[in-house]
Amino acid sequence: MAKPKIAVIFYSTYGTNLQIAQAAAKAAGEAGAEVRLLRAAETAPSQVVEGQAAWKANLDKMQDIAEVTPDDMVWADGYFISAPTRYGVVASQLRAFIDTLGPVWSEGKLADKTFTATTSAQNVHGGQESTLLSLYTTAMHWGAILVPPGYTDPALYEAGGNPYGYSASAGSFDEKGRVAVAHQAKRLVEFTTKVRSSA
Repeated sequence: MAKPKIAVIFYSTYGTNLQIAQAAAKAAGEAGAEVRLLRAAETAPSQVVEGQAAWKANLDKMQDIAEVTPDDMVWADGYFISAPTRYGVVASQLRAFIDTLGPVWSEGKLADKTFTATTSAQNVHGGQESTLLSLYTTAMHWGAILVPPGYTDPALYEAGGNPYGYSASAGSFDEKGRVAVAHQAKRLVEFTTKVRSSA
């Protein structure tokens, strides 16, 4: 059987979600998946991005990573999503991409695919859980199959995780976080493989 195809899709302002996505892509590949690491396009005005050195530096660093397209969504068997929390919901840059998916969604091309998500916020109670739940609500509209980590590995407790998906404090993606993300990515590959084998 061909390898399960996983799209690791992220948006990152200052680098935390880039690191999470890179760790997820590595773990998914090690678990036997064919992986595409993809970023949501930057939609903030250039003068805003260029007005913050760290934001501009991170955007410059990501130029060799392809921007996600609807074709990538059709290609994939499963999705690992990582993006920051903004006011208790996902960053608008990722949301803007999601809002372009109506045509492929209406044709059923996002259905029966696995979906898991991670996020970050400035502080521990900065809206991470509501961000993850909102992403899962979107996935349910697609007919996707949710693969949250639950409490299925001790790494989730050690990283201060939650059953919805790993969440980091901005700028603080450490080794415990890497272990938790790797577990979540490998779990996604495992369930994606099961879904494909039963189709």
